[in-house]
Amino acid sequence: MRVIAGKARSLRLKTPAGTEVRPTTDRIKETLFNIIQAQVPGSLFIDLFAGSGGIGIEALSRGARYAYFADNSTEAAACIRDNLTFTKLSDNAALLRQDAALALRQINEKEADIIFMDPPYQSGCEEGVFGTLREMPYVTENTMIILEAEVRKDMDFLEDMGFEVVREKKYRTNKHVFIRKRGKL
Repeated sequence: MRVIAGKARSLRLKTPAGTEVRPTTDRIKETLFNIIQAQVPGSLFIDLFAGSGGIGIEALSRGARYAYFADNSTEAAACIRDNLTFTKLSDNAALLRQDAALALRQINEKEADIIFMDPPYQSGCEEGVFGTLREMPYVTENTMIILEAEVRKDMDFLEDMGFEVVREKKYRTNKHVFIRKRGKL
């Protein structure tokens, strides 16, 4: 796995050992960043279930002004820290070694621009995380939330929580779901 573009272009990133983390492939990461490239420069980026930190590091490399990385695994946190140091992007990042919902409550920002989340497939934690996102004042109608999920993952729960799917990009076995908070009715 490598950084595709920007300041840290072509640098290889570490990944945590084992099967707990399944890093987004370079091809899928490139497709994702082609879709969001206009929103990344100057953005506040949050990478939940960050694993190796590859998505948030890509955002920083491409000009995000700051990124939060959240993962509750000790091994993943060490990997993220090493990758941030190696890419020289540590000064614009915060690492929160805790559960995604708890990490979201630690962030004190006016507005998040992009929130990326790639929870373990089959964990069923998406609804809980979206419940927390709904409560956070920095998650506004302008915040783009991107969920990486299995291609068959049902997203019907989002509407009842005040969110709407604005786009889906399907791959062979997974998809990126682009979600926004609905405005006040």
